[in-house]
Amino acid sequence: MTVDTHPSTHPPLPPTTEDDRLSWLRLLRSRRVGIVTFYRLLSEHGTAQNALRALPDIAAAAGVERYAPCPEGVAMAELRAGADHGATLLAVTDKAYPAALREIPDPPPILWAKGDVSALNRPMIAIVGARNASSLGLRVARAMARDLGQQGFVTVSGLARGIDTAAHVSTLETGTVAVMAGGVDVMYPAENTRLAEDITAKGLRVSENAIGLAPQARHFPRRNRIISGLARAVVIVEAAAKSGSIITARNALDQGREVLAVPGHPFDARAAGCNMLIRDGARLVRSAADVIEALPGGTRPAREEPDQTSLPLEGEKRRSLREVANLHDSILDRLGPSPLAEDQLIRDLEVEAKDVSSVLVDLELEGRITRQAGGLLSLAVGGSRAAR
Repeated sequence: MTVDTHPSTHPPLPPTTEDDRLSWLRLLRSRRVGIVTFYRLLSEHGTAQNALRALPDIAAAAGVERYAPCPEGVAMAELRAGADHGATLLAVTDKAYPAALREIPDPPPILWAKGDVSALNRPMIAIVGARNASSLGLRVARAMARDLGQQGFVTVSGLARGIDTAAHVSTLETGTVAVMAGGVDVMYPAENTRLAEDITAKGLRVSENAIGLAPQARHFPRRNRIISGLARAVVIVEAAAKSGSIITARNALDQGREVLAVPGHPFDARAAGCNMLIRDGARLVRSAADVIEALPGGTRPAREEPDQTSLPLEGEKRRSLREVANLHDSILDRLGPSPLAEDQLIRDLEVEAKDVSSVLVDLELEGRITRQAGGLLSLAVGGSRAAR
């Protein structure tokens, strides 16, 4: 959307009533409203209700005719489904919302959580790795997760096969958080259904996606940013050179988290990603003690009490909707079918990397661009400016 709007004279307000939460959910689920646009609309219009009323005019000014926000009935159905499944909706301004996740550039405005919500504000370490993990890799993951749990850390991972499963199983008693790519109620992979139920009973499952949503390929990179965002450090146990775990490591670096890797045999493809990370400066770790030593001060990180009234990016320089839209157009203009390195794109745009990362996530979610291994980006089919 490319129309200028004037910031509200009132600061954005957190959703304090059920009507407010319904409006937040409607705004977030509205077509063409990504996370960056969601926060921008709240900043410029003060409340989600005001933003919803303004959306059709904003869309019309951007050349999108007959635009309608997410219907109230759709959002109400999602809220009812969440309640039916025993899930809790957490807004980014809620006290129970994880403080570490609020620090990242594009925190989910809303999380669905099922299980022990208090786990979200305990110190976390992410442990991720290969789905087709080796026997040695699984043993390392189990031992490291178990020992970190005994030291008071919660393990966060993605409930995938292999390393993720080993980390979750080993920390059911001490604390584990599973970040889901689909809805918090959708079991994926199906073979981990029992594990997911055990995590709900003793730990927590979370997702930013709607209840009942089946995971799709484009959801996993966004899921990975939440895994790293929740944690103070990300440990990669085994990973191929081109894998989701390497995406998680890249997210962690962008978010200012520690990236730690377990070394592997140079001829084992499952260790190629870890060895590459270590070559490029990641900390080599072999045990929980190594992980703890790598943290600031070598101890469990202290968490500040979260502020439940302020929105992310409060007090920072804000861009208008036109500026965001212009950045979208500039990115799409510079990309084509041939892959371009993300670093080169940022240099070409002559903007700060932190200003581009969340916009790239939005374009990727909309299917406008494709992210490839090695930090490469290309224009998706139908992803040109004309597709706006």
